[in-house]
Amino acid sequence: MRLAKLLLSSVVAFSLLHSSATEPLGGKPPKNMKSSIKDYDYHLKYIYAYQSAMWAMPAVSIYGFRRATKAIGGDDNVILAWSDVAHANSELLTANNNTPYILSMTNLKKGPVVVEIPPVSDKALLYGQIVDHWQYAIADVGPIGLDKGKGGKYLLLPPDFKGEIPKGYIILHSPSYEVYFAFRSIKKPGATFKDAYAYAKTMKMYYLNDPKPTKFIDPSKKRFATLPQYDENFFKDMYEIFTTEPVKEQDKIMMGYLKYLGIEKGKPFNPDAKTKKAMRQAVADFYYTMQHQLTYPKKEIYYWKNRHWQDVLTPDKNGNFSFVYDESIDLQKRANRYFFATYYPRSYYSPPANIYMFTMTDNKGKPIDGKKMYKLKIPKDMPVKQFWSLILYDADTWAFIYNPYDKYGISSFELDKLKKDADGGVTLYFGPKPPKGLESNWIPTERKRVAPALRFYGAKKEVIEKTFVMPDVEIY
Repeated sequence: MRLAKLLLSSVVAFSLLHSSATEPLGGKPPKNMKSSIKDYDYHLKYIYAYQSAMWAMPAVSIYGFRRATKAIGGDDNVILAWSDVAHANSELLTANNNTPYILSMTNLKKGPVVVEIPPVSDKALLYGQIVDHWQYAIADVGPIGLDKGKGGKYLLLPPDFKGEIPKGYIILHSPSYEVYFAFRSIKKPGATFKDAYAYAKTMKMYYLNDPKPTKFIDPSKKRFATLPQYDENFFKDMYEIFTTEPVKEQDKIMMGYLKYLGIEKGKPFNPDAKTKKAMRQAVADFYYTMQHQLTYPKKEIYYWKNRHWQDVLTPDKNGNFSFVYDESIDLQKRANRYFFATYYPRSYYSPPANIYMFTMTDNKGKPIDGKKMYKLKIPKDMPVKQFWSLILYDADTWAFIYNPYDKYGISSFELDKLKKDADGGVTLYFGPKPPKGLESNWIPTERKRVAPALRFYGAKKEVIEKTFVMPDVEIY
């Protein structure tokens, strides 16, 4: 009897519960929410374009080297060797103006490629990276690389290579068909830039089955425009890259986004007006987001807790620069690093040979304004085995600032020309006009928004262990 009553009460409760319900739980937004979207197709294109720009940043950045190489008459396996240090016409992301560059590219669809690296000489040595189309280093080269400074023949094999691997080579299995490299020809004490250039031209590069003599181009006097183009051309570069390279499992979702934008293998790149508008707005918003994050970074990115210098060589959790993990890809941090710089090493070296840093703000945390005059105190005993340098970049492009003085930075190579402080150090100045009597210590800003970058070449343990603390930039 008691069981029957319990069953009856349960049936009544169930009946009352469901008879009082008028709407299902969930299934739609709250009543006070309305769609903010005016054009659903445009909205999707904007979202997909923004996400694609963030995802593709490393690849698009390195593809700029292909565009620039073609523009000056270069091609695959042609080596670009600068006879002089870079100037403003070398439109490169955060280049240095202390050592001559050596750049090249190849396409492994035509077969394996040999890159012959000379051993360290009494005049110069090479330092740099060979990278895939994602700009992830396949190998470091030179004394810190696979050849350990002894030189050697690096053999680049395409991703689908199935032939017999010849002996006598340093074998590199490339995950992509298009490969790039950037080396620096570093002159030894007592040597000249002419020596470094001559050393660079002892390199060779050719297809394994077609060892033609290597062609060299000197871009020193040419405009070498590699910078990403933050409009629909950003997506044109994506089209050129991702319709020719193998697709990794991890990137298939993004390839679906590109397809919605009309970027698809076997079809021309021809976005309609709406798609082009979405692309332009999305990549512009991505650009400004990256700029904001660099100007106002999270505190952990600062090299010293009580200073505003940001560490450039900030690796991922695995100690390298891919930002690809077993469980995720950190698209934001990867885009942040490759937005302003190129050619990171394969992994973070401990201890690092060099320390690179930049700042976007002064000692008060205010953004640096190139219309004003600033100063930076360089202590007498900088913790470097080789040299230090300060270079100003146009913070809007992260390239050198075009200026009538052809001056982009100051280094310890110029100490004998600089006015010294009473304590033996030097104070450097930058702004629209040089302070009277301090012209030698001044770097022009051309009234641009600037990003001062400080490099410690041959960093000593004091800066590596952070017992040495660099002063901040200050208003003069």
